[in-house]
Amino acid sequence: MQRHTQFACSILVALICTLTAARAAESERCQELARRYAIGKSQLTAIEVSLTLFSAVDGNCLDLTSELLGQGASLDARDRLGARPLSHAARLGHLEMVDLLLSRGAAIDARNLAGATALYFAAEGGHASTARRLIERGADVNLAGRGGISPVAAAAYAGSDDIVAALIAAGADARAADDTGKPPIIYAAAGARLDIVKRLLALNIDPNARYANRLTLVMWASGPDEKVPETQAIEVVSYLLDQGAGIDDRDDRGRTALMIAAEGGHAEIAKLLLARGADPQLQDNAGKRAADLTVLTSLRERLTPH
Repeated sequence: MQRHTQFACSILVALICTLTAARAAESERCQELARRYAIGKSQLTAIEVSLTLFSAVDGNCLDLTSELLGQGASLDARDRLGARPLSHAARLGHLEMVDLLLSRGAAIDARNLAGATALYFAAEGGHASTARRLIERGADVNLAGRGGISPVAAAAYAGSDDIVAALIAAGADARAADDTGKPPIIYAAAGARLDIVKRLLALNIDPNARYANRLTLVMWASGPDEKVPETQAIEVVSYLLDQGAGIDDRDDRGRTALMIAAEGGHAEIAKLLLARGADPQLQDNAGKRAADLTVLTSLRERLTPH
């Protein structure tokens, strides 16, 4: 017990040291930026002032940002993609900076060239405290960003159940599909976020619904994003099957979840699907079975009847 306590304390000390070092470095950056601004401010153009403002916001330099705004820097300044300072603060999760900019009158729902707002950026970055603050201050929870991706979908992709919950509680449309026809639950399933999948299915979303290319949630979960641990994907696939999702449904290529798992080299997901009754003898539209689609010899053997 004492050893565990000492280990926990050492981790806590390391975290404190890391945070302290980060804040010190941040302070040094802000001091240097403020020094350079003080030296050259009398000769700076409006564009250069705006660039300094963005640097101050990105660096979480509250004092310098206040000074710049007090001397006429514009909250409506835009970067090359059309984003304002508030969106920069939200994208980086700088909560105090967000508060400062809002207190000075920043437009909370200002959008960049792709349509993204500060709330969208906070959701995409998984910054729960910042997202909640923007929601509390009245941000539109349904304004979509690039590709028509909603804040709920962005939060689902980021894996932030807290933000998804806050958005839904504030009236966000949890079913809104992006320009490719993917609603938030697809991002949750492909990202193997069981907590978010459960939350969205609780809104009476059909576990057997068909999406673009006639793909189902089980199919998306069986071919998860590359960075997703397969153990997490297995939990989602298993849960969806427990909720009545069809195991041998086919997409518009005639592919089943088992075929998708096999082609993606997801051996453990394929094993689970086989154990739950998936049929390895089914053929897709090109006449290929799951065994024909995998490059893994051991999985091919498992999928081939003896």
